[in-house]
Amino acid sequence: MMDKKQQCAKKAMDYIKDGMVIGLGGGSTIKHLIGYIARSDKEVKIITPSFETRQHCIEAGLRVLSTSDVGEVSVAFDGCDQVDEQFHALKSGGGIHTEEKLIASMANDYILLVDDSKYVSTLTYDHPVVLEVLPQALAFVKRQLESFTTLGGALRMSKDKDGAVLTENGNYLIDVRFPPQENSRELEQSLKGLTGVVEVSLLTTVVSKVLVATDNGVREVASRRDRGIV
Repeated sequence: MMDKKQQCAKKAMDYIKDGMVIGLGGGSTIKHLIGYIARSDKEVKIITPSFETRQHCIEAGLRVLSTSDVGEVSVAFDGCDQVDEQFHALKSGGGIHTEEKLIASMANDYILLVDDSKYVSTLTYDHPVVLEVLPQALAFVKRQLESFTTLGGALRMSKDKDGAVLTENGNYLIDVRFPPQENSRELEQSLKGLTGVVEVSLLTTVVSKVLVATDNGVREVASRRDRGIV
């Protein structure tokens, strides 16, 4: 019997057509999806910001392209820590959100794959918002953040070496805690506007669909934008 992640991954196959360029994020649900793609007869090309996803794709015999060589993506799939009914989503774990958001923006259809515990009415901010920050701007960004939250921001430190975690772009990550917000879109834009911030892990404008796995199957929730409603 398939678990929820497997159900969600299998449902995602309905959105993949032969010849597509598709984007894949990271995580175990995406790993299941890679397996389904590899066992299908669909010929696709893949871009991904995730090292593990890239390795899984190569091992499965799938063709992986560099993101820099692609100008448009047919459909992209990803997971998240939480997504709400306004299609605002929060990612915090992997620290690869800058390229994830690039791929999401390149995609004609950006679909989040989640189980029903991650689909909520409004984001709770139980997880931090992650800022990718230029090393030269670290102290300045921290000072700017003082006007946004009293909960503080913590530089993400490496568990494997002495020092901070560095992104693939050579930048730092700051995990910032916020209380629940009434306007997540405004928060995203304000944080992105801070001098020295490259990108943030809050997504409020790019999600077109959410596939929600429940005990009774997988249901699709489409955004207003995806339904042609402004």
